[in-house]
Order: sequence, then C-alpha cells, then structure tokens
Amino acid sequence: MDAVAVAALASWRLDPGTVFILLVAALVYVQGWRRLHRERPYRYPVSRLVAFFGGLATIFVALDSPLDAFGNLLLLVHMIQHLFLIMVAPPLILYSQPVLAMMRGLPRRWLQDGLGPFLTWPLLRRIGRGITHPVVCWIAMAWAIVFWHIPALYELGLKSQTWHQVQHGCFFWAAMLFWWPVIQVWPSPARWPRGAMIPYLIAADIVNTALSAFLSFSDRVVYSSYLQVPRLAGITALQDQATAGAIMWVPGSIAFLLPAVILTMQLFNPRWGRPAGRQPTPSSANRPNVMNRPDQGVRRRPGGLPHSILLYPHLRRIAQSALFLLAVAVVIDGLKGTQVAPLNLAGILPWTYWRGLAVIALLIAGNLFCMACPFTLPRDLARRFFPPRYRWPAKLRSKWIAIALLAAYLWAYEALSLWNSPWWTAWIVIGYFVTALVVDSLFQGASFCKYVCPIGQFHFVQSFVSPLEVKVRQPQVCNTCHTHDCLHGNERRRGCELNLFQPTKRGNFDCTFCLDCVHACPQQNVAILPASSLLQDSRWYKRRDVTALLLLLVIGAFVNAAGMTGPIMMWMQEQGAMSSFYYAAALLLPAAAMFWGVRGEETSRFVLALVPLGFSMWLAHFSFHLVSSFAPAAAWLTPAEILALDCGLLASLYLAWRISDRAFGRFAPWATFAVALYSFGIWILFQPMQMRGMVMN
Repeated sequence: MDAVAVAALASWRLDPGTVFILLVAALVYVQGWRRLHRERPYRYPVSRLVAFFGGLATIFVALDSPLDAFGNLLLLVHMIQHLFLIMVAPPLILYSQPVLAMMRGLPRRWLQDGLGPFLTWPLLRRIGRGITHPVVCWIAMAWAIVFWHIPALYELGLKSQTWHQVQHGCFFWAAMLFWWPVIQVWPSPARWPRGAMIPYLIAADIVNTALSAFLSFSDRVVYSSYLQVPRLAGITALQDQATAGAIMWVPGSIAFLLPAVILTMQLFNPRWGRPAGRQPTPSSANRPNVMNRPDQGVRRRPGGLPHSILLYPHLRRIAQSALFLLAVAVVIDGLKGTQVAPLNLAGILPWTYWRGLAVIALLIAGNLFCMACPFTLPRDLARRFFPPRYRWPAKLRSKWIAIALLAAYLWAYEALSLWNSPWWTAWIVIGYFVTALVVDSLFQGASFCKYVCPIGQFHFVQSFVSPLEVKVRQPQVCNTCHTHDCLHGNERRRGCELNLFQPTKRGNFDCTFCLDCVHACPQQNVAILPASSLLQDSRWYKRRDVTALLLLLVIGAFVNAAGMTGPIMMWMQEQGAMSSFYYAAALLLPAAAMFWGVRGEETSRFVLALVPLGFSMWLAHFSFHLVSSFAPAAAWLTPAEILALDCGLLASLYLAWRISDRAFGRFAPWATFAVALYSFGIWILFQPMQMRGMVMN
C-alpha cells in the first residue's frame, strides 16, 4: 500500500471529547426532533434531521480525520478543513433549527428547573439580541477569517495544538453567527429584511475573494512553516499555496453566492421554497389598485426626480447641443493637437470619461446617451429641408450590419490601438457624423440608430439591466385610443421613430430614450416607470441576429477587458497574435456558439440571461478607467469591481434558473458557462492593468 495512504489511515484521531460531545448532541436533537416532527411535520421534516447529522459528520471529519494531521503538511488540506468548519457544518446545523429541538430533547425537569430561569434572564436576552445582530455577525466572520490568516497568527496555530483548537473554535462559532441571520434561526427574530441578506452575503464573498486571490497570485510563500515540512506528491510550497487559494476562492464563493441566488428567487417569487400546506400572506399584489380610483386619473403627470428632470421639453436638444460641441472639440484637437493620447481631448473624453459615465448612466437610469446623441442632431436639422423619401430595405432590417461593425471595433480597438491614437479617434467621430447624416437623409425613421449604429446596439443591449423604462401606465387607456399618437405623433410632437408601439413594447431594447412618445401621448399614459423583467419580451427570442448581438457583447466584455491585462498583453507580444486573438475571441467564438447552440427559443433565452454578467464586466472595466483617471490608487476600486461581477453573476444565474423552469439538466450547462466567465472576470480584475489614458503611460 502507498505510504501516503498508510499514513492517512493511521491519522484518525478519534478524540474522546469530540466524539462524546457530538454523540450527546445527536441524541438530544433526535429526541426533540421526534416530538416536533409529530406536532409540526411541515416545520420539522426529515430534511432537518438529515441536515443536523450532516453538520455533525462534517465537524467530525474536519477535526478527527486525516485532514487535521495532513493540514500541517499541505496548506490546501488545511483550507479544506477550514471550509468544512465555516461553509458546510454551520449552515447545515442551523438549517436544522436546533434550538427548539435541543430544548425539547432535554428532560423536562432539566429544562424547567435548570435552563428555564436562565433562558428568561433579561440580560441574557439582551446579549443574545446583540450578538445575533447582522452587523455583529458579519464582522465576527470577517474578523475571524482575516485575523487567523495573518502569517504570525496562522503560524501560531500550526505550532501549538491549543491555539490550533482556538483557531478552529473561532472559525466555527463565528460562522454560526454569520449564518444565523441568513437562515433565520428561531427564537431570534429577523432584524433585517430578507433582501438585505443578499448584499450581506456578497460583501462576505468580497472578503473571501480578496484573501483567496492574495494566496493564489502571491509570488512568495506566505506561511514559512510549509517550506520546512516534507513535500507530498511533488507539490511545491508555492503550488500548494496557489491551490489552497483556489479552493478557498471557488467553493467559498459558491457557498456565499448560492444562498444569495436562492434569496433572490424567493424575493421575485414568494411562493418559491414555501413549505407545503402553508398559505401565502396577503400582499400588496392582492390589494385594490390605487390607479383605478377616480382621484388617480391618468392625466396627472407622474412625479419624482426622473420625471422632473428627464421630461423637461427642451432637455434633449440642450444635451445634444452640449455633446455636439464636445464632439467638435474632440475632432479639432484630435486632428490638430498633440498626438499624446493622455494630453489630447480625443484620447481622454471618448475612451475614459464618455464610456465610464455612459455605462454608469445605464445602471442608474437608462439609455441616456442615445437620448443626448450628438450624431443625430445634424440629421434632424437637415430633415427640415430635405425630408427622407425611402424606406430601409426589408432584407437589411436586422442587426447584422451593426454586429459586423461591433466585431470590427473589438478587433481594431486593440490591433490598431484606437485608444492611443487621437487622429484615428477624430476620424471615427467624423465618420459617425457623415454616416448618420447620409443614412437618415435617405431613409425614413431612425434607420441609422436601429440597424447601423454599433454604439446604439451596445446601449440597447446593456439597457436590459436599467432600472427605468418608457412604457404604458395603464393598458386599458391605450385600448380606447384610436390615434396612437405615441407611434405616429401629432402637431405637438413626433412619435416613435423606431416604430415601437408602446402598448406592445416590453423592455428597453431598440429604445433610444428620446421620450417623444411620452410627450406625444395626449392622455399622459406613457411615462418613465420601473423596468419590466428581462424575460417578458418574447419578440427577440427567435431572432438569430439579436442572439448573435447578445453573445458578441457578453463575450466581448471579457475579451476587451482582458486585452489590457499584463499577462495577455505579454502573451500577444511574444506570440505576435494580436490580430488573430481578438478576431477569434470577439467574432468567431460568438458566431460558433450561436450556430452550434441556437436551436430554438429556449437557447436564445439563455443567451439573454447572460446579459447582466456581461454588463457587470463592462461596468467594472469602464469604471476602472474612469476612477483611475482621478484616483489611481483607490483602495475601494477592486472590491467595487468584484461586487459588480458578483451581482451580475447572481442576476444571470437567477434568470437562467427561471428560464430552465427548475430543470437542472437545462440549467447546469449555462450556469457552468456563467461561472466560468465570472471566474475569468475575477482573474482579470486581479491582474496588473495598463493604465490607459493617463500621463504615466
């Protein structure tokens, strides 16, 4: 038998104290569970019992199995041991709702005469409420993880068995506190709304990710004790450390993000996960609709900050004029000024400030750039004298032209270093003005915006995640309308140039946020309202061009961000593969994925589910450039980028789960692909970045 296997079999400790405590806990819980299961079977099903025994078994394996002995030789084994004590055993035990079961499992005299007076002590209750507050629970967990991974303290645990046990105790009990408000253990009342547990978990994942990334990417051995012990299986100390970081990273993130996904599902669908036999409580959805009251007529203009600002009649022209003047300044400086990009408006405004601010605006409100687009201002003036006569050709009414232009941009951005060439940037802006003027001077409607403009397609897709949408307030009012001013316009305002009929429109796709339909509606029934679900508009599910566009922008987000990382840049320089790498990643991969996987409406929906993850990568990437231009050493930037990716992954997993209709066989491949993209994005964020647009370059 292999020497390592022999050593493993001989390393079971079977500590009498640990075994005794676990056996007593099991006997007491089983006794209490049996009584509660007879009284409240829906609240104490068999799954509670299985979870409790699973938690006890995990503790036993973590403390008395060969994991404890081999943890002194391999950091990766020690990390597995810690994950069992932090991520597995505590949530399993707390899910079993052990407090009431353990109390009911004790002899009645012990409970009444012994524990009863102590449990009703006011001071104890105040202490219990204090230590189970979510803020205290989160800090306890973060403190335990960070504190015991400080090299000096971690080494103390390796050299002293007593401190090793203290370390494990801190991990386990801090984790019990952390998972307490997430699982909502009786008798502790919920201190925060369930939705607050989502950022609670994501924030913990950021701490876990930062520490694991430090271990994975460190170029030196952090814990020197592992340099002095025999190496097993030919694994060097640095490889062992990198593997331990990966183990802490991936399973740890899953342990935090999976409950966040479940909580998100429960928020969107309150019946999801409800025990059988329980009836939902009345909600606002069952209450009378206040919009149907006589005093809430539709002629009242909706209030709020978005409307008070965005519905100002001349806002669009003012914004277009301001951006037009900036575009002129960019062109002049790009052609005549210095060709050092960080010192030229053409090297700063388009690639640093405009991209960052536009993507943040998408997240906060919606497609504000298309609303203020300067490229359509000259065509609107020209149409006053030369109205267009033709309709856009039917065979070209798709996104393929814009897709080709987007793919060309993703390649040229790196291959031609557009970001570093003010001259090229100026000519791109000029080309945009000329193309928009020519196309929309010949063809009716907003043909350039809908079928040609690659910037517009980017904003159309990313606005899927925007919180606001232009839509109908009351559909019954539109049923009585015969003029359809929102579509055709009237003497006061033109209708929708993109031919989007508001009563049937869902989502922000193809909407330029021009608000012409809002101003044209005589009933003021079209307004800026909270956005609809990504899954409500079924018109795009069967269109291959839309599916290809979504894939291109999702994959392109990670390709574009990876292009400024040190390892990718060095690899491309060494291999001379600049053009081929970006051409394959930005164009061939989405095309191959589309023609290989798009076999119907379901796959197109799954591609749509990836949009939030792609947007989170664009947001992290562009925000990095924007913030770095002001504060290159901002310590909060990387955690904020990780938070954005975490939220994007959660949203994509939730949408994929909804689309799969809880069928794991259909959900698993897309969830795996989303997690792979997310992991690639996290890797990107921890790489040395090229600080583009700054004088230091």
